[in-house]
Amino acid sequence: MTKQPKRETRRWVVTGASRGLGLAIARIAASHGDKVALFARGENVLDEAQAIGNNAMGLVTDVTDPSSLEDACAQVAERWGGIDVLVNNAGLHRGGLVGTLSQNDWQAVIDTNLSGPLNCVRAALPYLGEGGAIVNIGAVVGLRGFTGDAAYGASKAGLSGLTQVLAVELARRGIRVNLVIPGMVSTEMTAGISARAKARLVESIPLGREGTAEELANVVWWVAGSPYMTGSTISNDGGLLCRL
Repeated sequence: MTKQPKRETRRWVVTGASRGLGLAIARIAASHGDKVALFARGENVLDEAQAIGNNAMGLVTDVTDPSSLEDACAQVAERWGGIDVLVNNAGLHRGGLVGTLSQNDWQAVIDTNLSGPLNCVRAALPYLGEGGAIVNIGAVVGLRGFTGDAAYGASKAGLSGLTQVLAVELARRGIRVNLVIPGMVSTEMTAGISARAKARLVESIPLGREGTAEELANVVWWVAGSPYMTGSTISNDGGLLCRL
């Protein structure tokens, strides 16, 4: 089995890092000795970064605000000299059938889940050098149809396409771009799903259970360090996509 080459300490930016999957990714990176900047809209991200330790910094910023992101990435680069890994994890879910989904909800989801990652890439790109990595967090609904998920599904399908384009464009700069697809992961975002709906979803998972944020975070950490992987879609979903 080929081992990953030994590498220097990496400098991470993780969006949506105040809770759930984003926080789990930040903790995994720090546990490996890497430095990590936690980005989120809520001020509790400052406390979470402080709890991780000296290798972490928290910054209150919004992925829908390009100027805010530019300032935040500049602060990371000023402190640590650059950025090696960007994880586009921040996400927003608002459901509704096509006939009842409001225009405001549609736009809010697209702005956060699709325009947000592009804003982050543009803000981080001046500080990402050769060997850098971008990991986008997708969703099963971006590849399969789920009733009532027009906005979320469209945003995540768009993110898949954006990943492919960025992988080609940034390869010349030695920057890799990949998409990780979580399955049913127990986080604050999925807490609003009814017990009945959740039970039906779990029944459709071949491994027969939800995943954990830590299990997915370990996959993200590995993908970020895989030197010959770019433009790939990596699912960590307990086999859910195989059955849908």
